Amino acid sequence: MSTDHRVEQARPSVPVSGRHATAVAHPNIALIKYWGKLDEQLVIPLVDSLSMTLDVFPTTTTVRLGPAIGTDTVTLNGMPAAGEQRRRVIAFLDLVRERAGSTEAADVETRNSVPTGAGLASSASGFAALAVAAAAAYGLDLDRTEMSRLARRGSASASRSLFDGFAICHAGRGSGDAADLSSYAEPVTVPEFDPAMVVAMVDRAPKAVSSRAAMRRTVETSPLYPAWAESSRADLAEIRIALERGDLEAVGEVAERNCLGMHATMLAARPAVRYLSAATLTVLDAVSDLRKSGVPAYATIDAGPNVKILCHRTDAAHVAETIRGSVPGLSTVTAGRGPGARLRPGVGE
Repeated sequence: MSTDHRVEQARPSVPVSGRHATAVAHPNIALIKYWGKLDEQLVIPLVDSLSMTLDVFPTTTTVRLGPAIGTDTVTLNGMPAAGEQRRRVIAFLDLVRERAGSTEAADVETRNSVPTGAGLASSASGFAALAVAAAAAYGLDLDRTEMSRLARRGSASASRSLFDGFAICHAGRGSGDAADLSSYAEPVTVPEFDPAMVVAMVDRAPKAVSSRAAMRRTVETSPLYPAWAESSRADLAEIRIALERGDLEAVGEVAERNCLGMHATMLAARPAVRYLSAATLTVLDAVSDLRKSGVPAYATIDAGPNVKILCHRTDAAHVAETIRGSVPGLSTVTAGRGPGARLRPGVGE
């Protein structure tokens, strides 16, 4: 992929004069996790995070404006959105309208190809696509840093899905406007590292405890959280060096321990937050067995029971087959490095 193509994907801000816009974004999986907020209203992370955008599970979002639209409407996969899902989209549209100096209502249509709320980064792809489409429809001309800050207001992980391949989201420093300006995502150039990620679909159902509620509880009550946050800074420095070397084993080791440490902080919360199921633990055992047999494979898990396994592309089919055999009925999807969020052609009317 050329450098020019990367920049075009990372700055999906043109054209800007349309009455409607459609954007596509892919989920990203954090290798160094974001968990906990410095500021919940501004959605500013407490720790830096680093991720890999995938080439599977795209979200496609269209934002339409016009005099016939009297009030905001939101549909998700063909059904009217309700409750917290609708509230978050409307709040995001209000933020875009405020910046654009507009009061126009919008019709928002989103299609997810990944289960929503199951720990498979649907909020990352969802709000990245919404940010790109809404900014274009309302005529905002944003550079890629400004766009990442905007996407972050919907979901901190969404700021990373603006970029192809690997990206880092910087935690906020200070408070208020200073924290807002200091928290944004940017691409991490890793030209020689192109691994596979096998996604083990342990459970497609929405999780019982939302990420937002779980983060708050963990930060406020887990005695392990401060130590994990401090160790995560060291993990980030180590994994960046490993990425530059294209060292999958080193990348995987750091990613797996960072993930397991995050889940340990949740288990130590009062009361505990437990996303790991019995099937999750079985998959983790299978990943460990793969390494014992000489196959470099490393697990990472977000806020849910589903496991993602980092491995060499040449090993992906074997890893997927082994993982499927570890749990009856388990399905897998194999992903690679994916594209950043982008507008579809034909913006405007």
